Amino acid sequence: MYNGTYLPLIQGGFVCKWADDCQNFILEHFDTIQNSPSQIYHSALPLSPSSSWLYKYYSREIPLEVKVVKGLPADWEKCSRTVSLGDEIWSLSYHNNKVTVGSGSEDIIILDTITGSQMAVLSGHTAGVACLTFSSDGKSLVSGSYDTTVKLWDMQTGGVVKTFHGHTQPALCVSISADCTKIASGFWDNTVCIWDIQTGDCLCTIKQQETVWHVKFSPMNPQHLISISSHKVWWWDINGDQIPPKHDGSHISFSPDHTQFALWSREFVIVQNSDSGEIVAKFPMVYDGAQCCCCFSPDGRFVAAAAGITAYIWDITSPDSHPIETLVGHARRITSLVFSSPSSLISASKDQSVKFWKISAPPTDQVTTDSGPTPIVLPPIQSISLQTRAGIAISSDEDDMVKTWDLSTGLCKATFQIPIAKSLINWSKRDAQMIDGRLIFVWYKNYKIHVWDTKKAELLQTLDTPQCMCLRLSGDGSKILFLGVNHIQAWSMWSWESVGRVELGLEGRPYLDSLYIDSSKVWIHFEGSSAQEGWDFGASPVPFDPSTGRPHLDFIGHTGWQTDGPSWIKDTGTGKRVFQLGGRYAKPNDVQWDGQYLVAGYDSGEVLILSFGHVYPQ
Repeated sequence: MYNGTYLPLIQGGFVCKWADDCQNFILEHFDTIQNSPSQIYHSALPLSPSSSWLYKYYSREIPLEVKVVKGLPADWEKCSRTVSLGDEIWSLSYHNNKVTVGSGSEDIIILDTITGSQMAVLSGHTAGVACLTFSSDGKSLVSGSYDTTVKLWDMQTGGVVKTFHGHTQPALCVSISADCTKIASGFWDNTVCIWDIQTGDCLCTIKQQETVWHVKFSPMNPQHLISISSHKVWWWDINGDQIPPKHDGSHISFSPDHTQFALWSREFVIVQNSDSGEIVAKFPMVYDGAQCCCCFSPDGRFVAAAAGITAYIWDITSPDSHPIETLVGHARRITSLVFSSPSSLISASKDQSVKFWKISAPPTDQVTTDSGPTPIVLPPIQSISLQTRAGIAISSDEDDMVKTWDLSTGLCKATFQIPIAKSLINWSKRDAQMIDGRLIFVWYKNYKIHVWDTKKAELLQTLDTPQCMCLRLSGDGSKILFLGVNHIQAWSMWSWESVGRVELGLEGRPYLDSLYIDSSKVWIHFEGSSAQEGWDFGASPVPFDPSTGRPHLDFIGHTGWQTDGPSWIKDTGTGKRVFQLGGRYAKPNDVQWDGQYLVAGYDSGEVLILSFGHVYPQ
């Protein structure tokens, strides 16, 4: 039975591996188990780590219809669940196994913190919800919205108790006093308002010089208020008079017992004693200039902070200033963090997702406990290429490392460093192929296509282009194929001359989704549509019907990655559901399919290889 944390279950002093594996299995494959139980053996179990006890014990019962090879040996992922909500997420608040989510949507979503399932929706705002906070007893919730109002909610009924009006600018931050008699809210117009909950009156207005990003009642003194504006932390009494101290910082969070507070001060997260101000710990950070967030674990042992797309966790009790966890997985800036237990963290991001992370506490007794090897944090995969005849897949990652993978074993064969200076953001604007024993890598930057020869370690050519939607090398390695806003163009790989251009004529049609290559044949999908078009760029572009010839698998288009739950791999010809990707494998960054193999690359740095040879014999 789930015990409320993600810590390993213990029996007789030993880690009970089967129970720990079952817990991870249920959380990671929750959608599959809930919605498609018949897929437990067909896809959930094959997609579990091969090192897990469950995989080893039940491997004989895995259907042989689809062969699964993972390109990197991986354990259970730190992120046990990802929930996508369709809007930028701005705020989280947690209480008693419930987390409320404020986003660009006018609704407040309530999720179960164990499974990530949606429990309820609170409707009442008429614009996005920028901020949320629970009362100390969890009976009430306060929200601030871009509709300029602040609302108090009854969490038992889900109804609005009171709406606080009086501003023409969005409410960006809210707080409720410990005795539940007052609400403080910060607005875009540089003001902080203190409201009386009973009457709804504004008791005091505090005018600041810049936008108020955070506001919080002091947990030590209910007559004091804290606000943050322009990297300054200000203290006020409830009459609006400024009081000392004043700190430099972008976010402040208090420990559960209020004896310590964590202050994000540009390049550091500093933990201080609340009474004396003495520095307890100081953790270095990489500051990117964006708004920041940090929080304490419920037991006060850990501090978590987010910088850009990465979350870090430190142990306050340890003399080591290095993070015990580095959590990578979001595609855009993290906007909010909350602990739901000492061993679980929840993060929200502008990438429209909420992620549930497992925290492995470091051992307190180094003599009797083996902490095991330090997990390796791998950069996200940005692009995938496939060359079945050569028996390899090719990946490139966020650190501009290109790797070739053996399709039959999943082992890395070679690694190459590409000198792009961390310039690439969009995974679709790069590709690689092994051509005549030389790995050729192409990428798009500043309206130019760059061609790199890894064997010679030199730039072969640059080609001027308009805006790039997608860039690929042809399957036979003879051409560079470029997808613009409304055309496809091809260049010879070695003469660099243009060998064909096709105008797509997209008036009244959805914008392009992707570009698929097979030898010299090219076909495209249109986002949100099953429509396909194809051309053979042999001697000159000749149209052909892309629905004929080899079977084609589809993942419901790349827009499918933005939805919550598992993704079905379907045969576009017959409509048959062939395979289901669930859990962490449901949303790859890039996918290639050639009729036998399907290869996908992930934020975790993994490369997943699926062989459909039994489904489509060659």
